[in-house]
Amino acid sequence: MKKPFWNVLKLSPVALAATLLATNSAFAAEVNQEISQDVTSVSQLSQQSGDTMDQVTSVSQFSDVQPTDWAFQALQSLVERYGCIAGYPNGTYRGNRPMTRYEFAAGLNACLDRVNELIATATAELVTKEDLATLQRLQEEFSAELATLRGRVDTLEARTAELEANQFSTTTKLVGEAIFNLAGAFGEEKADDSGEDVDENFTFSDRVRLSFNSSFTGSDQLQIRLQAGNVPNLNDATGTNMARLSFDNDTDNSVEIDKINYAFNLSDSVRIKVDANNGEFWENINNFSPDFASSGKGSISRYGRFSPIYRQGSGGAGATLTFNPKGSFSASVGYLAGGSDNVASSPEEGAGLFDGNYAALAQVAYQPGETFNIGLTYARTYQNSVGGVNQFASTGSDFASQPFGETATSANHYGVQTNVKLGDRLSLGGWFGYTDAKAESDNPDVGADDGDNANSYYWMANVAFRDFGSQGSVLGLQFGQPPKVSDNDVSGREDPDTSYHLEALYRYQLTNNVAITPGFLMILNPEHNDNNDTVYVGTVRTTFTF
Repeated sequence: MKKPFWNVLKLSPVALAATLLATNSAFAAEVNQEISQDVTSVSQLSQQSGDTMDQVTSVSQFSDVQPTDWAFQALQSLVERYGCIAGYPNGTYRGNRPMTRYEFAAGLNACLDRVNELIATATAELVTKEDLATLQRLQEEFSAELATLRGRVDTLEARTAELEANQFSTTTKLVGEAIFNLAGAFGEEKADDSGEDVDENFTFSDRVRLSFNSSFTGSDQLQIRLQAGNVPNLNDATGTNMARLSFDNDTDNSVEIDKINYAFNLSDSVRIKVDANNGEFWENINNFSPDFASSGKGSISRYGRFSPIYRQGSGGAGATLTFNPKGSFSASVGYLAGGSDNVASSPEEGAGLFDGNYAALAQVAYQPGETFNIGLTYARTYQNSVGGVNQFASTGSDFASQPFGETATSANHYGVQTNVKLGDRLSLGGWFGYTDAKAESDNPDVGADDGDNANSYYWMANVAFRDFGSQGSVLGLQFGQPPKVSDNDVSGREDPDTSYHLEALYRYQLTNNVAITPGFLMILNPEHNDNNDTVYVGTVRTTFTF
């Protein structure tokens, strides 16, 4: 039986060089031009996804080819006489690397093209009858591979044409998230001194977000996000903001424009993000809480997502600059005005970009990789009754949110956050924060005088077990203390005891686009008052992403 020509060749790239030396002939004129074009297209497509090949003009350009190599002269001739051998960008030829029959077919086609050029320039005398015979056998042996490559290109061209005809936009991607949630709060009396019992009814609710992410340069992004939902605020059911869910949002399922922002690179070392509304520092800079920060896939509680220092200025408009964003050391500065009521667009007194609520934040981060990351953060804030006074964005006690009541308040916030990765499947993290607040006006309703001071602090420790049970799944545990007023010049507005936040969740990654997260939250001594009954919250959150 006649052996396939491939079995006779047993080619590696170096052997290919020796063999193809004898194949450059006038027979190339008989090669089908359409096949040649298809092979060239597939070769280019394959090169884009791997190491690209660069044409060389001298065999000396190959650092791994020596004159003592057995195929040196053949390779030298192919490079310097025929110019149909390419190398890798790092200056190597990799002559001992195994190759597929498709790779050989593509290389053969490249040399056929070169021979065709030689014939066209009246250099056909270089070709012998033996060359023609060898070339014919090569063409016959690899006709199936060349035909297969042509078929692949035809299929790719058809699919590309279909995508271009039906694409949503050449610059915009639609990213969606839908949450279905079953939740319930449990306990005895509410923590608001009303004497009412905790509302223990189960609820079934949803939250939907659609983001239109557009890029005009490849490194920038314009985000326009729509949101609708009916997830209740469990403060009403329990009497404390400490029981709030991370994804609560109640618009009666009416659609609203939730976010508009634009991020771009000013240079290789400076990244800028401009928020037109609902800006949040935790989205603009590293918050050191990779496993819990997401409201759709992270913590089930509002406080458990990340340090409250990143909530300063939330809901406002402004800009954030990050210096050396891809380096181990980075620095960020940001300014958001308007607060949760988004009054940055209002011209009235006590509002606007500089006359109302604002937060100015600075952070220095050391993030050499995923093993150990740490950030030191400072924020200066001012809040008044026009934009609303809420020092920790409803993550702590009522006294922590308003240490001097609904009166103008300035504050200095200090925070340290860290995350340590111990192997591929275990990470430890947490944060500590301290706030020094000052009353900027009198408030006789609570007995506050201009210049009064109040101090608050908070902390959290967490652990995440990644790929727990299945790939992509996460088991998370958190324990900490929500923001608490430890000292206040205003009598009667200090938190007398200490609340503790205990949370457990298991995010089961059902598919790449569906995650189911049962979670449990327990607040001991809610509102930092041990006279209040323990509050429990259970939830099953199902998140669809597309």
